[in-house]
Amino acid sequence: MAQHDYEKIRTDIRKLVDEVIRPNAEKTDEGVFPRENLNALAKEGWNGVLISKEYGGLGLDHVAFSIVAEEIGRACASTGLVYVMHTGAAQTINLFGNHDQKERWLKPARDGLVGTYSTSEKASGGHWWFNFSEASRDGDSHYLLNAEKSFTTSAGQADYYIFQTRSPGAKGPTDISFFIVDSKLPGISHGIWEALGVRGNHSGPITYKDVRVETRNRLGEEGQGKDIVYHGVSPVYLIGLGAVWHGVARAALERASEHLSANIHRDFNRKLSDYQVLRQQLGESKVLIESLGPWQRELARKLDDLQANGEPQGQILIPLTEFKVHAAEVANISARNALDVSGGYGYKKGPIERIFRDARAGIGMGPSNNIAREWIGKVLVGLPLELFEAGGE
Repeated sequence: MAQHDYEKIRTDIRKLVDEVIRPNAEKTDEGVFPRENLNALAKEGWNGVLISKEYGGLGLDHVAFSIVAEEIGRACASTGLVYVMHTGAAQTINLFGNHDQKERWLKPARDGLVGTYSTSEKASGGHWWFNFSEASRDGDSHYLLNAEKSFTTSAGQADYYIFQTRSPGAKGPTDISFFIVDSKLPGISHGIWEALGVRGNHSGPITYKDVRVETRNRLGEEGQGKDIVYHGVSPVYLIGLGAVWHGVARAALERASEHLSANIHRDFNRKLSDYQVLRQQLGESKVLIESLGPWQRELARKLDDLQANGEPQGQILIPLTEFKVHAAEVANISARNALDVSGGYGYKKGPIERIFRDARAGIGMGPSNNIAREWIGKVLVGLPLELFEAGGE
């Protein structure tokens, strides 16, 4: 595995974040899709962080990707989530696509082409891997897709969707297939995204009605979808999500520390940082946040090693899930402490208030922390996950 200068990667992405993404954070929070941010990332090649150089990418690894996602999350969680979904969509093509698909869908990333996942359905709620929709064949050269998808990040904004559904004539829920769907195809309509936080990621519903997709845009073979879920979609998605919430947690601590150091109670002529009870809350956040970095790097390196050895990355699904759960919880504790120690100033509309709202999204994003803990508990007591069985988590 090639060695990369991770400190330089962090320095470079932080410079872009500070110059472009951070100044746009409040505008993005108003519900503006972060297109300007994505274009800036694409211009510097970051939209192709995992894409090989043969297809116009940077050819970096999962450690680099997690650093980039973390740094973006420190400035804007909405942009971080859009970036993670795009990188995951591109990586799914990278792992399971053929040469023609990589030429058509990966190379344009350097020019700003944005992809995302469209997997979860309203009928199965937080069980995003379980589909009721089913593709049908339209002659030998096309498929017809009909589905009501929910919580599709970048809905109505992405250039293509990595779409998951049951195979034509599926014999059960594990018989699923993936398609690369051009967002400009007729029959695709999207709803409005209005939410407490991450308001710029446009994670709204999408309806697909008789959408004709060429056979050449089927990703992998019919029925291969379960493998793609476990070994293509989940790993990069989970390490990316955890990295974004890691960044959010750090942002909350930084804002809180700045506030305590800069503000003085003139009646007692004491800085807020002179109060022990407030310092202890910062200390609680700091201790928890420091647990994330080494874990993030370890998991990212494991993904790199598995990919280099041609082994399925899904074999570390549970550790990746544990990291996502912990990172989301830490982000919420750090944001809560930041709001608490900053009092009324933090409660007013602004960076701390925005971070507090954004952090909450991490708890519910699939797999939600409740579902994820059930996965972890089942594994601990030797029970199968049964993700595709009725009543299974």
